Amino acid sequence: MSDRRTFLKMLGTALAAGPAVTTFAQSRGSAPAAGAIRKSTLINMLPKELSYAARFSLAREAGFDAIEMQTVTREDEAGEIKEAAAKTGLRIHSVMNMDHWRLPLSSSDPDVVRRSVLGMETSMRNAVLWGADTVLLVPAVVDATTSYRDAYERSQRVIRERLLPIARDQKIIIAVEEVWNKFLLSPLEFARYVDEFESPWLKAYFDVGNVVLFAFPQDWIRALGGRTLKVHLKDFQLDRQAGRFHWKNIGEGDIDWVEVRKALGEIGYDGWVTTEIQGGDAAYLKDVVARLDRFLAGQKPFQTSPAPPAG
Repeated sequence: MSDRRTFLKMLGTALAAGPAVTTFAQSRGSAPAAGAIRKSTLINMLPKELSYAARFSLAREAGFDAIEMQTVTREDEAGEIKEAAAKTGLRIHSVMNMDHWRLPLSSSDPDVVRRSVLGMETSMRNAVLWGADTVLLVPAVVDATTSYRDAYERSQRVIRERLLPIARDQKIIIAVEEVWNKFLLSPLEFARYVDEFESPWLKAYFDVGNVVLFAFPQDWIRALGGRTLKVHLKDFQLDRQAGRFHWKNIGEGDIDWVEVRKALGEIGYDGWVTTEIQGGDAAYLKDVVARLDRFLAGQKPFQTSPAPPAG
């Protein structure tokens, strides 16, 4: 942004636009009808010892509508995944790029960046093959050798010059996510980062759990507004005195899920919500879906039973 006034004006305009951002996904025939949020699971939640066909069937029987895959480099494996999706009728709505941590776009090493771009190219090819409309990207990593400013500027330059032209040609949206990478540490900055691309091919992938250690996810949802194309769901229980946290099933941690659902409704979100928690068997997955159904209905996903009376 050239100045603060210009940025705030654009931010307000985009927030007012709200849910219109999701219309591209709807145009591919894969998104739910207006107002409906549908349930997805990350491939890692399904038993790895099973074939892809068996994993997809298990997810379908549990009540999920879609899968989020991860980058696959082998053509035969990618073909097996496509066949599994076709046989089960389970949609692959997104691909999680897998090279952005090991090979960050914000690196000062041109070879690291080159290999990171190649990884994103593979992820986008996967998305085209599987009929997904989105590739998730962690855009940068701030560390002892990469300053915040460098991470910001380098990642934007690589995305703008080397990735967005491919995304535009292949009609795949790059959705950048906030994670524990010491980068994009506020919703206003996240919104600014997305807005500065001025491209329909770059949006936000919001993870509800990734901000709960230092913020309120419902606040981020409202601030990001219609920039949010996809949503990850996870839960944590915090022990602030000890400086620790524990992964929990949906509804068993410290997230106010009723407020999160309210915020999603306020911005008109009607995309996919994908669970990214511990995996399990058929009974466990069905329970996760039941929790999602309660969440989407505006209820608490899980409530512990009261302790029996003493004596």
